[in-house]
Amino acid sequence: MMINAVHWKSEMEVLTPQEVAAIHEASLHILWHTGILMPLDEDKYDRLQDLGVKVDREKQKVYFPPQIVEEALKKAPQKYTLYARNPENDLPLDGTKGYLTLDGCGNQVIDPDTGELKASSKEYLGQAVRLADALPQVGFLWPCISAQDCNPKIQPLHELQAMLVNSSKHVQAMTAVDPLNAKGTVEIAAAVAGGRENLRKRPIISNFQCSISPLSYDGHGLEAALIFAEAGVPTGFMNMQIGCSTAPATLAGNLALGNAEIVAGMAFLQIFCPGTPTFYGSCATMMELRRGGVTCGGPEDFLLQAASAQMAHFYGVPANVGTFATGAKASNWHAGVENAVSGAVSMFSKADMMCGAGLINGARIFSFEQCLMDCEIYEIVRRVTQGILVNPETLALDVIDRVGSRNHYLVEEHTINHLREVWQPTVIDRSLYDEWVAKGKPTPDKIAREKAKEILAQHRPEPLENEALVAEIIRDYEKM
Repeated sequence: MMINAVHWKSEMEVLTPQEVAAIHEASLHILWHTGILMPLDEDKYDRLQDLGVKVDREKQKVYFPPQIVEEALKKAPQKYTLYARNPENDLPLDGTKGYLTLDGCGNQVIDPDTGELKASSKEYLGQAVRLADALPQVGFLWPCISAQDCNPKIQPLHELQAMLVNSSKHVQAMTAVDPLNAKGTVEIAAAVAGGRENLRKRPIISNFQCSISPLSYDGHGLEAALIFAEAGVPTGFMNMQIGCSTAPATLAGNLALGNAEIVAGMAFLQIFCPGTPTFYGSCATMMELRRGGVTCGGPEDFLLQAASAQMAHFYGVPANVGTFATGAKASNWHAGVENAVSGAVSMFSKADMMCGAGLINGARIFSFEQCLMDCEIYEIVRRVTQGILVNPETLALDVIDRVGSRNHYLVEEHTINHLREVWQPTVIDRSLYDEWVAKGKPTPDKIAREKAKEILAQHRPEPLENEALVAEIIRDYEKM
């Protein structure tokens, strides 16, 4: 199955070059004057101090000089590939295309058969990933549902198993945020890849660690990042700051703070594991002022998406931008508006990776029908982003001359050759009104749910050859 990547022709920029430079300089100021909390062991603090980084060991704060940051970032590769168990699903991150993934860690799910809201589980995660495996719009995988019914100590390993068993696409193992699970994730991935050297050559997984706004990292997360990097696994960093709460109320201040956090993570990685493929991730948002939650779909969110992608490209690394993940409680008009705008902003901003398909209610609930509806939105915007191909064949002057006036093109060979290029919907109902009434006036969410059930009943993912070995590794970690 070919992955439906976004091939950009049109793009948007919400920041001028001068504004990008101002955000960058502000972030460097923050990292040098305000500092960032990074709990590390003494050897790492020693290494940073030897390079000229200021360290306050008592407060566990690190102050990066601007020149150290800029030199470290130069070591990050600009292009690399997210490899997959099936090479046909490999995703080159080369600055010419973008890919969609799921969102992360919903703790509830709408059962596709009953429509009831249920607690998330490993079985539901497997079903969601199997659905995504069948969808050409989904390029790689996040654990979109938490395996809450598994041992919480090694829950990320169970989630990785569910993804590897149910899909041959690349896995971003983003819940492995401590050394134990990082080691287990690498061990499982190496077993599937055929050994650690094979994993280093073709890393079928990637990972990222989240900053903790404002201006903090978890020490276990930084240790996990180094474990992945030492195994040759692409390792990014993601911010999730909330304007008015864990970040300034102004968008520029929000960006400067979040950018500082990601830049600090990438600089840390390149200092200790130079040349490790990394990426700039952002799910920045604003506080919902009436109830203290997050907006998940306001214009500020969309501007933060676009600006974050622009800052990532300023540093020459791929952008992983939060996309979709509406605040709507159901797959309705509300969800459609927010996800359509969000998808358009991410694609026109040339986000290399777009996370968010399938979740509603502010990334808390996974919906099988919403996943299909998000893929429909993705396809429409993807087609618009790619623009119009203009060449002698597409200009069709010969057929225009031949058909002339007051005739039609329906039986022309040129039409037959190109008619399949016209986009066709999966969820949107284009039938006549009377036909739609006769069918019982099906709504898009009902159409999508039936389509999802059909896929789950019929799709069989590529078998995992080393499934028994993966299960054995997990049993060993259960004993730790």
